[in-house]
Amino acid sequence: MSDLQSMADRVEIEALRGEFTDAGMMRDYDRFASLFAPDAVWRIPGVDVEFVGRDQIRAGIERLQEGLWEYLVQTTHPGIIHLEGNTASGRAYVLTLGRTRDGGSHLNYSAYHDRYRRTPDGWRFTERVDEIKYLDTTPLTGAPPTVPA
Repeated sequence: MSDLQSMADRVEIEALRGEFTDAGMMRDYDRFASLFAPDAVWRIPGVDVEFVGRDQIRAGIERLQEGLWEYLVQTTHPGIIHLEGNTASGRAYVLTLGRTRDGGSHLNYSAYHDRYRRTPDGWRFTERVDEIKYLDTTPLTGAPPTVPA
């Protein structure tokens, strides 16, 4: 693989990780699910869930966003990427904060442990596992801004 191809692959994988965060925050569930290979697995051990395949991933993100979160803010920070031809693995680091619909607060720093595959539609997740490194459930003092009518 050429150095240019390696650089292009890294940029595309980093963009994929950014798309994940954007699609989730924008509640674009179809786009979110499309970022995964058809046979992908998304695991969130902190809330004891595992979704297998795009249909489950799509239903799962909607259920989590609409049923669990009043609001959620997430930022993704670059990690490592190991390229292996048409597959790759890596980690991305994530800050998540929000308020749950039951009034609980949530702030965490996580590492996503990822596996990727090159597809005709570009790089896609084949596995994404969220490992919480730090968790704080102290009540958040802020809130989303109100929009004037």
